[in-house]
Amino acid sequence: MQSTFDTFLQLGFGHILAPGAYDHILFVIALCAVYTVSEWRKVAVLVTAFTIGHSLTLALASLDIIRFPSDVIEFLIPVTILLTAVYNVAQKEKKAEKRKGLFQLNYILALAFGLIHGMGFSNFFRSSLMPGEKFQLVSQLLAFNIGVELGQLAIVASILATSWLVFNYFKTKQREWVLFVSGAAAGVAFVLMLNTKFW
Repeated sequence: MQSTFDTFLQLGFGHILAPGAYDHILFVIALCAVYTVSEWRKVAVLVTAFTIGHSLTLALASLDIIRFPSDVIEFLIPVTILLTAVYNVAQKEKKAEKRKGLFQLNYILALAFGLIHGMGFSNFFRSSLMPGEKFQLVSQLLAFNIGVELGQLAIVASILATSWLVFNYFKTKQREWVLFVSGAAAGVAFVLMLNTKFW
């Protein structure tokens, strides 16, 4: 018989990779668009910063400590995608060895934007909760977040592998790749913003 922990681990993994979670997938793609395979450690830290942010608000929302209107969250999620894409384009081209430190502005942004995305996860998570004591809730939260993190790392691996192919086989320059991915992400995000019930 499958344990509750395994169930929520699979729920988190499946939720981030589900077709309905394309906005979260798009954000992760935009987040790591400026990196190459050789910078995978930095990308892992970046995604973990995002996970810490969404884990915090997911926990608070699940415990009904905080709650925001779903219309606002649905609007803010594509805003985070748009801002990430703009940030990518605004950066000057840098070689991997010239990037200084792990704690740049993008790590702070990933953490902050993770807070918003956590609210987006909360409705799904609340609907999946199993009745039980607080310890079980903590266990379910932990398993769900680990599953989400693993799903995000799968997306990162896919986008880094794709960029490697683009750079090495199609001889595309990194700046062109960043502009293409970020431009596409910004366009989709803008459409999503217009189609929300926020207006």
